[in-house]
Amino acid sequence: MRAEIITIGDELLIGQVVDTNSAWMAQRLNEIGIELYQITSVHDDRDHIMRTLDDAFGRADIVLTTGGLGPTKDDITKRVLCDYFGTHLIEDTHVRAHVEELYKNRPEVLNRLTATQWMVPEAAEILPNRVGSAPLMIFHKGDKLLVSMPGVPREMEVAMTEQILPYLEMSRSRDLESSRIIHKTLQVKGIPESALAIELEDFENSMPDGLHLAYLPKDGIIRLRLSSYGALTEEEMDAYFAQLESLVKEYRYE
Repeated sequence: MRAEIITIGDELLIGQVVDTNSAWMAQRLNEIGIELYQITSVHDDRDHIMRTLDDAFGRADIVLTTGGLGPTKDDITKRVLCDYFGTHLIEDTHVRAHVEELYKNRPEVLNRLTATQWMVPEAAEILPNRVGSAPLMIFHKGDKLLVSMPGVPREMEVAMTEQILPYLEMSRSRDLESSRIIHKTLQVKGIPESALAIELEDFENSMPDGLHLAYLPKDGIIRLRLSSYGALTEEEMDAYFAQLESLVKEYRYE
C-alpha cells in the first residue's frame, strides 16, 4: 500500500514555516507497513490543490493532506475538497458540540468564523479532533482514500496517533505480512562509494522486486540500508542481509 502527503499553505513555500509534519508522518506510516511515495507542498490555491490531488491519486492508494482547515478566508482546503469530491458543506452537530465545549471558557472565540468549523463536507467521513476545532475528514475515491488533517503539528500528531493510523490499519485490504516494510542497516569504511557499488553489483542484480539497497555516504562512512517493501518475510530478509554482511565484512565499521 502506497501513500502520498500533501502539505497545504503558502507559509511552507516562502520558508516562514518548516514542514516537520511530513517527516513525522513518514516514520509512523513506515511503522505500520505503508510506503510513502512522495511529499508535495502546495500554495493556498484552488487550482494548484486540485491538480496535485489528481496527480497523487494517480500514484497512491492513500493521500494525506495537512493544513488549510482554519476558520479564516485564506484557509480554503475544505472548500476545495468539496469541489474535488462533488459535495457541499452541512452542519455537523457533533463537531459543533465539540467546538462549543472546547471554547466554553473563551466566549470571544465563538464567533461567526469559528462557526464555520462545524460545517463539514457531506460526502466525508468525520472523525473528532480531540485537541482542536477543525475535524478530521476522510473521503473515498473508489478503493482509494484521502485524509484531511490540520497543519498544527500537535493536532496532526494526536489525530494520526489516535484516529488515522488505527483507521488505516483496519481498512487495509492486504494482510500485514504481504505489505510489511523492513529496513536493515550496516556501515562500512575505507572504500569509495563507486567501488563499493561495483563489488555489490551482482548482489544487487540478484535482489527480487521490492528489495532495495541504498548507499548513504557521510564523513567517510557509507551506510548501507537494505529495504524490503512487501517483498520478503523477516526470515528471507535476514538471509539477504547476512549475504550483504559477508560481502562487505572487510570494510565493516561499527
